[in-house]
Amino acid sequence: MRYSQINKTGLYGLIVSFFCFALVACSGHTHAPSTQEQSINAPVQIYLVRHAEKTKDKTDPALTQAGQTRAELLADMLIDSGITHIHSSDYTRTRDTAAPLAQRLGLEVALYDPRDLEGMAKKLKAIEGRHLVVGHSNTTPPLTDLLGGEGGSPIVEATEYDRLYYVTIAANGEVRTTLLRFGEGGE
Repeated sequence: MRYSQINKTGLYGLIVSFFCFALVACSGHTHAPSTQEQSINAPVQIYLVRHAEKTKDKTDPALTQAGQTRAELLADMLIDSGITHIHSSDYTRTRDTAAPLAQRLGLEVALYDPRDLEGMAKKLKAIEGRHLVVGHSNTTPPLTDLLGGEGGSPIVEATEYDRLYYVTIAANGEVRTTLLRFGEGGE
């Protein structure tokens, strides 16, 4: 697997979190979990990503070859993350970005309305598990914000396809956001 342009701080934090979880699981741990451990044990964990590169077609564009490669890379990255739910808006480019992981995991892709981000945020908060949400440049940061995370600056619509948000919502309501960057290109 190739992970160029990864935000190393975010990746290291995620790796450390998973390592801590593995150590805690094997240790018969009896103390109160740290903030990092709470993040891993959070009842809701959500990965949010914009669709991969699209063709220039005006009506419901599909993915380019680079987009298909990025969708496969996303599946490679998340295959062992314990995803239990996959959500996509009802557009070819988003469904095709979600498809490789859904096929590998044997999961159905649940469609959502990108015009109702508040409703989607409520739904995600109510369903325990690990989710992948595939959206758009103008929906992914706002949905991250609605979940209580940090969406950051707007996505550059013409060129930025490499953001992967990881939002955890702990049972006590604490929300943490990690921003990763993956694949070739992007801002």
